Amino acid sequence: MNYERSRELYGRALSVLAGGVNSSVRATKPYPFFIERGDGAHVIDADGNKYLDYVMGYGPLLYGHDLPEPVAAAIQSHAADGPMYGAPTEVEVELAEFVARHVPSVEMMRFVNSGTEATVSAVRLARGHTGRDKIVVMQGGYHGAQESTLVEGDADNPQPSTKGIPEEFAQHTLPVPFNDPAAAEAVFAEHGDDIAAVLTEPILGNMGIVMPVGGYHETLRELCDDHGSLLIFDEVITGFRVGGLQCAQGKFGVTPDITTFGKIVGGGFPVGAIGGRAELIEQFAPSGEVFQSGTFSGHPVTMAAGLANLEYAAENDVYDHVNSLGEQLRGGLRDILADQAPEYTVVGTDSMFKVIFTRDGAADRGQQCGAGCRQDSNCPHYDHCPKTGADVADADTERWERLFWQSMKDQRIFLTANQYESQFISYAHTEADIEETLAAYAEAL
Repeated sequence: MNYERSRELYGRALSVLAGGVNSSVRATKPYPFFIERGDGAHVIDADGNKYLDYVMGYGPLLYGHDLPEPVAAAIQSHAADGPMYGAPTEVEVELAEFVARHVPSVEMMRFVNSGTEATVSAVRLARGHTGRDKIVVMQGGYHGAQESTLVEGDADNPQPSTKGIPEEFAQHTLPVPFNDPAAAEAVFAEHGDDIAAVLTEPILGNMGIVMPVGGYHETLRELCDDHGSLLIFDEVITGFRVGGLQCAQGKFGVTPDITTFGKIVGGGFPVGAIGGRAELIEQFAPSGEVFQSGTFSGHPVTMAAGLANLEYAAENDVYDHVNSLGEQLRGGLRDILADQAPEYTVVGTDSMFKVIFTRDGAADRGQQCGAGCRQDSNCPHYDHCPKTGADVADADTERWERLFWQSMKDQRIFLTANQYESQFISYAHTEADIEETLAAYAEAL
């Protein structure tokens, strides 16, 4: 394929954009291909190359690149009425009402402009409510580009994971391994009176897709209840993607105190949100003493896009379609790996999927988990499948980036460019697309 135009654009971008990109994950080697437009389940780059798209904007595009007519009409109507007002609009109330009707933990909301802004605000709210400073996070979890969670190490020695964050900031963050109840119990035993909240993704979604082992979230819920701490579920990725309209918390049957949203709740436009019990969310200014504000918060076009997206999903077979295709794709990948790479692991649920290049596999994969790892202790692969972010980091990540991703791109399949980010199926994908994708995986592997 020809990439001359993308190479030219990247050269221009390097002179005016840091690293030639506006988000570090887009900086693929040797240079990114520049997207010109979307078409259903496909994207077309600046050189006219067409790819099956499983990046889907890193999750927001539940419908792919061609929106259902009611969704497109709602967006166009609100955009035509004016860009924004700096005052409330009815549609932001309607979207909040919709979310509160469907998500178990949500009685009240505050809309913001990104997933990062949502988690920043949720942490501030937890600290303001409890009068405590420390936050427990999962090693390998991701909660946006904020100082409180860009932390590595463990609870005994937390350190900033990037330059630009004072070491003193990291001392308020306590990283523990995901799926390790003993580690969570130990950190509460030592710091329980100082812990404002546990902040976790229901499923690690930026570290290869790691499902929770049975009872793990229930343990976190009990620890928070016993110590007067808040449980925050970061559903920026899983919200309205996993578990349908009830989100991952509904799927797992665990109710957090606070939930953060992003991506799908804004219908492909910049968005974030914090939801929870009314007594908590009302502590945001002006009704409470925890400051939070934003010029573009509750942007009418974003609110209209989010509401129309979710209403269409509620009235049509959207989740049945995408989840069925997810099952088909993960099941096909499982069969391919059984023949070609039995040490690798298929992960994901609903419309999320990934192949983790784990280095060790079970000798007998005949009775393994179905279409995607379920952390089933009866599965012969159980001792080898990723249970923490460190397990994913120990996979053959270089092979993914250097060889596999490039091979899939050459076959016109657009995947997330590293081993860690989740991949997504949209309502625009078809069974024929899945078969094409499986053939490409078989060839690349």
